[in-house]
Amino acid sequence: GSEEGAHTFIPHSFQVSCMHFSPCNPAHLLSLSSDTLRCADVTRAVFDEICRSEENFSCFDFLEENACTAIVSHWDGAVAVVDRRTPGLSSELSADIGFSRTRTVHVHPVHKHYFLAAGSVDVCVFDVRYLKAKGNKPLSSLRGHTKSVASAYFSPVTGSRVVTVCADDKLRIFNSKNTQVLLIFKKQSNKIKTYKNSQPKPAWAIWDPKQEHCFLVGSMAQPRQIQVFQDTGTLLHSFYNGDCLTSVCSINVVHPSQNILVGGNSSGRLHVF
Repeated sequence: GSEEGAHTFIPHSFQVSCMHFSPCNPAHLLSLSSDTLRCADVTRAVFDEICRSEENFSCFDFLEENACTAIVSHWDGAVAVVDRRTPGLSSELSADIGFSRTRTVHVHPVHKHYFLAAGSVDVCVFDVRYLKAKGNKPLSSLRGHTKSVASAYFSPVTGSRVVTVCADDKLRIFNSKNTQVLLIFKKQSNKIKTYKNSQPKPAWAIWDPKQEHCFLVGSMAQPRQIQVFQDTGTLLHSFYNGDCLTSVCSINVVHPSQNILVGGNSSGRLHVF
């Protein structure tokens, strides 16, 4: 259906948990629900099914710039490698990474064979080239989380930093002093900063895609606001509007080229700054 320029599609039977536009084709929008990964061609209004599973999907990210392959996480902790070019709806590989739960996966922006997985109290870096069905060991573990981790993301330019959000109400930023990625992930990364942040559970901290040193997260502070932090932990700015923004924005996104921020809350309202 359509109304006032907005088009509505219902390609999934369950809640949509993750969506990404293809980096090489902006007309292709991939969307993930608990049972299926689909690719929409918005020019044709067709949602092709790429992968289907009886195990609940939680998140996905592209492994290549051409968006042909993706790493997909399951709520039960496993991850799967999916190739859109392969016939059928099965994944190329299902790998047990030793997690009891995997909430987010994120691929390194430069070295695409590395990906982050965030789970119960685990945040680990894996090399997709060495994944196997069982017995997978991480290249690095980012330790210190005492409760479940909602998300973990590489910084967008070099991937030299990782920001995590944990149910213990702390944001953690990890860094390595060595700029060579192979050496970074052989050793445990050094934790730069841990600090309290009054926020809902779960909330995602996301990086500004245009730069390396700023990330944003919704806050439960009054008035409700979206906070911008430097990667050192310094609070740089708070976006708020007492008349309009009265609830927590647990999901936020920054425009890739313009200075525009959009925050979304659980009732479906969007706030644009």
